[in-house]
Amino acid sequence: MERYDTAIIGAGAAGLFAAVIAARNGAKVVLIERNESPGKKLKITGKGRCNITNESSVEEVLDNIPNGKHFMQSAVRAFTPTDCIEFFEVLGVPLKTERGKRVFPESDRASDVVFALQQNALKYGVSILHSRATEIITENACIKGINTTTGQIECNSVILATGGLSYPATGSTGDGYKFAADLGHTITPLRGSLVPLEADVSICSKMQGLTLKNVKLSIYTNENKRVYEDFGELLFTHFGLSGPLVLSASAHMRDYVNDKYHALIDLKPALDDKKLDMRLLRDFEKYQNRDFGNALCDLFSKLCIPVIIEKSKIPPNTKVHSITREQRLNLCSLIKAFRIDIYGPRPVNEAIITSGGVSLLEINPKTMESKLVSGLYFAGEIIDVDAYTGGFNLQIAWSTAFSAATASSQRVKA
Repeated sequence: MERYDTAIIGAGAAGLFAAVIAARNGAKVVLIERNESPGKKLKITGKGRCNITNESSVEEVLDNIPNGKHFMQSAVRAFTPTDCIEFFEVLGVPLKTERGKRVFPESDRASDVVFALQQNALKYGVSILHSRATEIITENACIKGINTTTGQIECNSVILATGGLSYPATGSTGDGYKFAADLGHTITPLRGSLVPLEADVSICSKMQGLTLKNVKLSIYTNENKRVYEDFGELLFTHFGLSGPLVLSASAHMRDYVNDKYHALIDLKPALDDKKLDMRLLRDFEKYQNRDFGNALCDLFSKLCIPVIIEKSKIPPNTKVHSITREQRLNLCSLIKAFRIDIYGPRPVNEAIITSGGVSLLEINPKTMESKLVSGLYFAGEIIDVDAYTGGFNLQIAWSTAFSAATASSQRVKA
């Protein structure tokens, strides 16, 4: 039976990176991956482009981590976005920075990131075992080894980097949570983040397939506390809302039990109330002899118009020239604040990331080592930390993996 210094379960972003760092530090490393090839989920991140990190200061990164900000301070300072950018460029992955300081490979290929990590791991002697871990073996609360579907492995330390519950087809099926729980760890409630939202289907289903670009989305609790606002693109679906704006908004919506939320969409953010009213007056003059139901064609798409008419409460067969000033101003208000009630997030397996995981109270924030089991470390999405969109969640993966790999490899020298 071969013995290793460090065994890493899961060859996603955190696992691959941890393998490289630990092996560079002189540890004998085995990387256990159940898929036929590493980095399956990493290859599809950012629509296959891989938003590696965000070119921000440490403070800016921490401000984009709503859950676990204080816990992450040591790890992000130990491996910063600047360190991340330098690491991948030295590895031979040229990078570029786009809107919002988002950093991508110049090639726009996530597969280049996976290939570079895998090749570097092999260069430093990492063994990649295509098997499935079934049990972590301990003795007197110390790591001793791992049982797998292809046999037993002896090791001094284990890094759990199994990911969350999102995208189960990529191998993120929650095995890591079970391993951690079996060893006495608390798993905080798991739910999707950066996830589509279920919303009022009486509105959304009628506009299914419609993409709105350059709109403003605001999310409020039903106590009228605003939790999110931004401009961009959203999509209506048969179940509710999706698209970049909505995924970002979902990360700010953390209390679906006690708070019900609603969205207000400014359909014409480039026009203030006065300019929008003037625009409606021009269109109404142009189509003064038409029915109201046929007078909004210059402002909105065909899928949108019937819903706007219905919510305006102006009968569609009303002649445009007979619409009152009050009706017109109410229509303006509707266009500037198109309300949709939100029921909750879609299932976690449709989310980009998982919120929740191994309790931060049971992990050393400087080393990512378990406070319950000596030699057990955590990295990436399995930890109860998550961030907003923009490369911050991958930065969490790199930073936690760096801390875990550095600490576990130092056990070899101790």
